[in-house]
Amino acid sequence: MNAKQKRSFPARLARLRQRFERMRQTRNPRSRIPDTLWTAAVKAAEAYGLNRTAKTLRLDYYSLKRKVEQKVAVVSETKAGGEPRFVELTTPLSVSPCECIIELENADVAKMHIRLKCIETPDLAALTRSFWDQQR
Repeated sequence: MNAKQKRSFPARLARLRQRFERMRQTRNPRSRIPDTLWTAAVKAAEAYGLNRTAKTLRLDYYSLKRKVEQKVAVVSETKAGGEPRFVELTTPLSVSPCECIIELENADVAKMHIRLKCIETPDLAALTRSFWDQQR
C-alpha cells in the first residue's frame, strides 16, 4: 500500500468535502454552515469517526462532536417514546403500624376512648354523636 492510498478517504467523504468547499467559496465569510451540510457531516462522523471527518471537512472537532451528541440525545429520546405511558406506584409492604387514639370527655366526666389500629376508619361523626346524645 503506497502513501497516497493510506491518505485516501471514502468516496462519500470525498463528495461531502467537495460540497463543503463549494459552500465555502460561495458563502460570505463567517456565515453559518447550512443545516443540510451539518446533517451530512454528522452522518459521516458516525461512519468514519469524528477526528477523520473533522480533518477532512476542515471543521472544528468540538463543534462536530457537539452536533453528533445532540443527534444521539434526540434519537435516544425518540426511542424512549418521550414521556412514559404508564408508571406503577406501589406502596411498600412493610408499613409501620398505624394507630389512632380518640378520647372524648364531656362536662359530666364521662369518657370514651377509641383506639383504631390499621382498620378502615368508621364513621367517626356518628360514633361521637352517639356518645354526646347518650348523655342527654
